Amino acid sequence: MKIVSVDLCTLSAGDIDFSSLEKLGDVTYYDVLAPGGLARAAAEAEALLVNKARVDSALLSACPKLRFVGTYATGYNNIDLSACAARGITVCNVPNYSTHAVSQHVFALLLCFCGAIDKYTASVFKGEWKRAKTFSYMPWRTREVYGKTFGVYGYGNIGRAVARIAEALGMKVIVCTRTRPDDCPYELVSPDEIFARSDILSFHCPLTEQTKNLVNARTLALMKEDAILINTARGGIIDETALAAALNSGRIAGACLDVLAAEPMAKDCPLFRAKHALITPHVAWVPHETRQRLVEAVAENLKCFIEGRPVNVVRE
Repeated sequence: MKIVSVDLCTLSAGDIDFSSLEKLGDVTYYDVLAPGGLARAAAEAEALLVNKARVDSALLSACPKLRFVGTYATGYNNIDLSACAARGITVCNVPNYSTHAVSQHVFALLLCFCGAIDKYTASVFKGEWKRAKTFSYMPWRTREVYGKTFGVYGYGNIGRAVARIAEALGMKVIVCTRTRPDDCPYELVSPDEIFARSDILSFHCPLTEQTKNLVNARTLALMKEDAILINTARGGIIDETALAAALNSGRIAGACLDVLAAEPMAKDCPLFRAKHALITPHVAWVPHETRQRLVEAVAENLKCFIEGRPVNVVRE
């Protein structure tokens, strides 16, 4: 099988083993390609593996031999499922590779924000502790998470893991989810209620037409003034202009973000200089173990497809 794997530089810094893929066929690797370059690279491919590259009708028309599209991700909003289905192309994602890493990052962000860890660490390395008059100093407010109400918006694998960690830290967990689970041990609430009641609100839902700009001026107005918002899902669920206004006006206390609507960050991103925003560059999923697990899972998806028993198939 002729396999084309693109977006290599988004997956590996030379530290990932791709041998599980190479056992399945002739693999050609490319870094990020412009649409025209992608069409040329994949023209003879039977299997195309992408991370964020756009797979649309125009690309598929240039790839007549293509039978399989695999994504190095859980999300698949970059793939035109209708166009793939019309051509009989199987699309597979990886639904559970990043649960541990992303849930870990949620609380790394939260605890850094609540403890002002970044500010205090920078202060120490500026020599300010050496010049301090007492054994400690407190120019920045810190806060406990214990006893707070932690809202989980989206109750898939990551949402469930985040809820368990929040509970272990002594927080009261409430959940809002489109599909009502039978086994949820936490209180289920409506979308407006989770915005209104949460001291900390963490998003773990996919980006769809229903969730685009879910965080907007109206829903932000429902939140407590000392509330903290966390997003490690997809940037498009937030109206960034509305969030920046809420942060700059003190409408909410802070935002911890690992994803933005445009990535890399747009030059005119309204959150760039927003007050009380802690932003990381979409790295929740990048621990070495996580990326290696992802590649192994993509290879297993392709192996199962070749053997006629496809798994993790994404449909409209």
